[in-house]
Amino acid sequence: MRQAKEPLSAGAVLGWLVLAALAPGAAHLRAGWRRTGLTLISVYAALLLAVLAVALTNDIGSLAGSATQNSSLIAIMVGAIVLGLAWFALIVHSFVVLRPGRLAQSGQILTGTVAGLLAVVVIVPFGYAAQFANTSREALGAIFQAPENEGESPAPDPKPEDPWSGRDRVNILLLGGDADDNRVGVRTDSMNLASIDVKTGNTVLFSLPRNLEDVRFRPGTAMARRFPNGFDLPKDANGGASDLLNSVWEYADAHPEIFGGKQHQGPKVLMDTIGYTLGLDVDWYALVNMWGFARLIDAIGGVTITVEQDVVFGKYNEGLVKAGTRKLKGADAMWYARSRTYSDDYTRMRRQRCVLGAILNQADPATVLTRFNRIALATKELIRTDIPQTWLQHLVPLALKVKNAEVTSVQFVPPLINTGYPDWEKIREIAAKAVRDSSRTGAAVAASASPSSIPSSSLSPSPKKSKKPAKETGDDPTKGLTEGCGGSSAKG
Repeated sequence: MRQAKEPLSAGAVLGWLVLAALAPGAAHLRAGWRRTGLTLISVYAALLLAVLAVALTNDIGSLAGSATQNSSLIAIMVGAIVLGLAWFALIVHSFVVLRPGRLAQSGQILTGTVAGLLAVVVIVPFGYAAQFANTSREALGAIFQAPENEGESPAPDPKPEDPWSGRDRVNILLLGGDADDNRVGVRTDSMNLASIDVKTGNTVLFSLPRNLEDVRFRPGTAMARRFPNGFDLPKDANGGASDLLNSVWEYADAHPEIFGGKQHQGPKVLMDTIGYTLGLDVDWYALVNMWGFARLIDAIGGVTITVEQDVVFGKYNEGLVKAGTRKLKGADAMWYARSRTYSDDYTRMRRQRCVLGAILNQADPATVLTRFNRIALATKELIRTDIPQTWLQHLVPLALKVKNAEVTSVQFVPPLINTGYPDWEKIREIAAKAVRDSSRTGAAVAASASPSSIPSSSLSPSPKKSKKPAKETGDDPTKGLTEGCGGSSAKG
């Protein structure tokens, strides 16, 4: 090695140190450590080329999906720690080879102080990366656990060459429950099935009312044998009904004897029931604690929503979400979505759709990254699902497609559907039409209430109650996700 011919000034030492932090080896070359400097620069260039190659040969969705796997997150965490320590050592050694001891005492103090600060600063991004990976690993591990329902074999891992096994769509049941320490069981007061085209990301969100009566179960199932004429239970002591759609999960969990003693059959039964109702196969479910959802909204900094008219809430009507367009915090957004005071279930369903649309539009990648720790903590306490973690590497790219695709909504509420006397054939016809239209690339998504080619033999009859014709609403019950939501779809 060869020492530099001329001693450096304090300013030059600091300049070469900063350059070394950006281009490892620069300070060593200046100090005459030619072989070491060239080696460091070559390794650094190889790393940059490798990162560039990965970025150019993979889309953002594939990279994000791969980063959800436990092995990838551990590799990121370990890699970040190793690189951080290496960069720290690089700054220290670069400072040493520049021979600051030849400077005056004041210069030595100045350069030593700045070098120490710089060595710490270069570690910070790697520390954040390691923390990001560890937080992600803990959150994903807490959310994506094995399902509780007994007697079920683990879901097969996806095939890398064809994860969807030739399927055109993926159907995920999105549920909202009012979990509370004083309430027994799970009541799913918000039920939406997202049917997603795996090629385009076009999505239809089917919303089913909590008070749907005379619910039918797939023929041959344990629930169909228990309730051959539809879900029907005696009235409660106060005259209330416990045989609505939102009670299916709770009832199945409370009666394991129906399933040969198997516990925790609620999720499976509700998925199968809603799938049968719509004529679709449900792949997975995700249950969200509706009030915990407020923490997620706070974590992304609130959502901008146009409140059409004052929404009153609270046991004594003491709460108020005022009309107007504003950014709502989590609690107010949830009261806006959940309140039935001076309103009804169907208006509430529309408001819930508006909140979902606002979150989808406003939770952009920059927001998620800058608030990641808060979002991860809120999500870990919020979601319960049977989606295997191994599937996330394919579902994450699909979710990114959905954000930029056409998302429409069908709400099976009056006057389209009479919830007391549901027309099951009509529900399936509308769902089938909406799915077909959503699958047409470039076509406007619209579901018609006109009859389709679904054979009536596949539909369960309703001998328990006489049919009453549901009032028609025209030929287009399908709407944009934020249609009728004022300015809620605006970017926040």
